[in-house]
Amino acid sequence: MTTSVTGTARPAPPGQDRVFLAYCTGQAASWAGSAVHAVALPVVAVVELAATPGQVAVLAALVTMPAFLFSLPAGAIADDRPKRTIMIATDLASAATVTAVPLCWAFGALTMPVLYAVALLLGALTVFHQAAALAAVPELVSLERVPEANARLVAATSVADTAGTVAATALIALAGAVRALVADAVSYLVSAWCATRLPRTPPAADPASGPRPGMVASIRGGIAFVMAHPLLRPQMHALVVYGIAEGFVATFWAYWLLTHVETGSTGLGLIMGAAGAGGLAGALAAPRLADRWGPGPLLIAGHLAYPLGGLLLLAAGPGTGWTGILAAAAAVQMAIAFAAGTTQRTLRQHLTPPHLQSRTQQVSMWVTSGTRPFAALAAGALASATDVRTALTAGAVLHVIPAGILLASPLRGLAVMPETPGSGRHGAPGG
Repeated sequence: MTTSVTGTARPAPPGQDRVFLAYCTGQAASWAGSAVHAVALPVVAVVELAATPGQVAVLAALVTMPAFLFSLPAGAIADDRPKRTIMIATDLASAATVTAVPLCWAFGALTMPVLYAVALLLGALTVFHQAAALAAVPELVSLERVPEANARLVAATSVADTAGTVAATALIALAGAVRALVADAVSYLVSAWCATRLPRTPPAADPASGPRPGMVASIRGGIAFVMAHPLLRPQMHALVVYGIAEGFVATFWAYWLLTHVETGSTGLGLIMGAAGAGGLAGALAAPRLADRWGPGPLLIAGHLAYPLGGLLLLAAGPGTGWTGILAAAAAVQMAIAFAAGTTQRTLRQHLTPPHLQSRTQQVSMWVTSGTRPFAALAAGALASATDVRTALTAGAVLHVIPAGILLASPLRGLAVMPETPGSGRHGAPGG
């Protein structure tokens, strides 16, 4: 325990808190597992089952579609049930689901419908797990430690995601894609065990008391709170446009680098690695940057980084010089974007009362991840009608709009994190 300037005791920093360390370790293991099956499932489809391009596309859609279908119900359930229980249950179910692939393969029963079912279930379980896990931070640390806790969590999961991708590639090369999924199942079991180390915290009660609302009413309550709040509403408007813009850009980002910029797989890996390193640095620096710039200006800067990166991508041409420039730009862009994203999460948790934490988070998830599959389809249609450059240009132009939305809102002048949030347990475990 440490002592604040007012002389009152406060919990130790999240990195020294055994409970938060267990939580962070579990989330890192879960994210690493998700990265493994993101690589392994398409390889299983192509190599083991000779899947067609159309079947691979369906498989990818089934992994991402649950974000649109289940984000809002998941938020309502996570606010109504102990988050620890949801985290353990979804981890165990994910481990069982992943194990079905090697078992079916061993008995000669592995088919594309089996992979479709596995992809859909894993996507849905991930949505429900994150609805509980990401909103649990204010329950595990004191209010003043939430910014640092979110920074450490984002950094840990970012490293785990990259490590999981690298590990999946190595495991597939050494043992095959099917056997690599066994390691995926183990990662979910590790995550479940870590979740058992968390305190048993009951769901926060609505100060208005009364009976719990039904699912539809609960979802409506979360959306209504976000849309009525002067600081959360513009963020949601900006995220809707961001999700669409990012869907356009992400669909053809790697394709453009490989075919137009001619980076090759090595250059692509260099750019992705630089982006990952930048994101890690930005996440860790988020609390300091928010203190220096203010949360509002940092959010605006994060959105402005995307169109600038998009314009540089469109200007790039073949050559190692451009590959180096794009790698450096990706590092800077992701540093600012991750710092802004981490700050946005902290700001939302500060502004949201405990009984609405998961629902407000999942509204954000729904408007970003949920719109991307449809944006990807629109980008494909635009590229087919014109060309890939036009689709990427549309994405870069759309990326300008979120910054404009925030500039026209009260967030523009938000210089400090709000002092009177409704979230968090002020007596969270400490050291």
